[in-house]
Amino acid sequence: MKFDQREFDIRCEWGPRGWEELSPVSEVVIVVDVLSFSTAVDVATGRGAVVFPYPLKDRSAAAYADSVGAELASPERESGFSLSPGTLRRVPSAHRLVLPSPNGGALCFAAQAPHVLTACLRNASAVAMAAARLGSTFAVIPAGETWADGGIRPSVEDLVGAGSVIACLPGRRSPEAAVAAAAFEYFRSNLCAALRQCGSGKELIERGFAADVDLAAQHDVSDNAPILLDRAFRGVAWSL
Repeated sequence: MKFDQREFDIRCEWGPRGWEELSPVSEVVIVVDVLSFSTAVDVATGRGAVVFPYPLKDRSAAAYADSVGAELASPERESGFSLSPGTLRRVPSAHRLVLPSPNGGALCFAAQAPHVLTACLRNASAVAMAAARLGSTFAVIPAGETWADGGIRPSVEDLVGAGSVIACLPGRRSPEAAVAAAAFEYFRSNLCAALRQCGSGKELIERGFAADVDLAAQHDVSDNAPILLDRAFRGVAWSL
């Protein structure tokens, strides 16, 4: 049994296993991690920064940052440049930053595909436009969250974020992709409330990062399409 959805132009599946199934038959892979990796990458690369994804927040991250001549993002969201998108609104142009993330960052660090983009609600249309210029078959991978036992927790924000990109892509959708697009249309009129009330949003709000949730809920406010080149994301502007 194949789960690669190859009979459709637009495919969608969760996490690392979704990547394994869909990326070999797709020209463009789009990783979606709304809270917060993809949103952080959009904000940083939109200001001209270069962002290196990394899967771990241990000592190996510092060694990796040294190897690529980049600053390691702060492990604490409150200080310095970090996974908190709000902290990246002041990152300087051309700044090189290693951004550890166990979900979206892990997927992108291990990426082996011709074209890899990362998308969030803020830049959904721009990423879809860039993807359509790069190919005609698309794998949209909502990263999801990780349970304590290592399993993937499908998350509302990534399903809706994936759907926001799928809604703008040309081609025939798989049933999985159609479900994501329908979820986006369902919540489209009040994305902020949806993100604030879902599990991941409530967790961040309880930790004091409500502003990050609200920033991530903004739809199509960015014309930036971050693309993975030489292990790092760089921003490309697309007219909306």
